[in-house]
Amino acid sequence: MVEHLHQVNELREQAEQSQLLNDVHALQAWQCQRLLATHADLASQKRYQLAMQFFVDELYGPKDFSQRDADLARVIPKLASVLPNKAMSALDDALALNALSFELDLAMADKLQGQNLDRDSYALAYRQVGRPDDRRHQIEIIAHLGQQLADVVHIRGIGMLIKLARRPAKMAGLLTLHEFLERGFDAFKGLGDVHSFIEPVIARERALMLQLFDENLDLKKDNPLPHV
Repeated sequence: MVEHLHQVNELREQAEQSQLLNDVHALQAWQCQRLLATHADLASQKRYQLAMQFFVDELYGPKDFSQRDADLARVIPKLASVLPNKAMSALDDALALNALSFELDLAMADKLQGQNLDRDSYALAYRQVGRPDDRRHQIEIIAHLGQQLADVVHIRGIGMLIKLARRPAKMAGLLTLHEFLERGFDAFKGLGDVHSFIEPVIARERALMLQLFDENLDLKKDNPLPHV
């Protein structure tokens, strides 16, 4: 987990030094809108809305995670002694996803410099950046994270543990981290059958990735991305 945090900090510094941080944030915001468009049928269903928003806001979007990450770096050993292993595994997935996504986003932002960001420029930059193994791994992390969160919400007493931790977290200056954990728990506890949410998301994202990397597909004529 600490390695993931260090990686993001280094990438953020690299983006700032190359004056690409604003471009990365703009790209992340566009990608969130693309995700919501691709999975509009899920995002429109009340029982899926919190989970979809959690992915968009807390794991994949342009939100500033620096305070959360600083909190985590301070308390990872303490969290490991309090939270169940599955909860720690889910947290590790979230941080790994954040680090890999930022790395890919920075590469995309570098490729898109000076271009208007839309579905056409994005699709072309995606193919030019390449790194299909990393893209596949990114989707695999999302799938694993979804399963981990599904297991966590069924751990007996975990909801009460998170609720009781709010006051101590606030007093210790860890409210940002606590709110992240709380929103993740709330988003997934109301899903019921988590697979009915995760599996369509993973299937569509994999199909989209394969289309974007398919050299036989003319992206100018048959762009698989939705209009954003």
